[in-house]
Amino acid sequence: MDELDQKILAALAADSSTSTSRLARRFKVARSTVQARIERMERTGVIAGYTVKLGQALTLRRIRATVLLQVEPRTTPGILQRLKPMPEIETVHTTTGRVDLILSVTAETTQELDGVLDRIGTITGVRSSESMIHLATKFDRAV
Repeated sequence: MDELDQKILAALAADSSTSTSRLARRFKVARSTVQARIERMERTGVIAGYTVKLGQALTLRRIRATVLLQVEPRTTPGILQRLKPMPEIETVHTTTGRVDLILSVTAETTQELDGVLDRIGTITGVRSSESMIHLATKFDRAV
């Protein structure tokens, strides 16, 4: 990746809906150059996909929590299989240390969050869980 690739990537990371024409004008290159570079980055896996970032109007109304799970040895694949269909679970990370999995969970209400936590707790192989409700985001580098 050269400097132009990095600029295109940064611009798309900030706003994936930016047109190739607009990127070409911004970086003073031909539109076909931008298009070819984007296609190459998609083909090589540098760009894995495009997504929508939810605005504050929606995200401020949602309750977010981090859930730490300790699991029985060799039960992680089965647990992941049970977690995957739950739309409230946005991400699952394996980790080192006293916990085995870190989950990012969102819900519309505390009752919905409580229900998700109950379902997680009943999964065979989950030894223990600890949940931390997010209160306020002070800054977010991903946005």
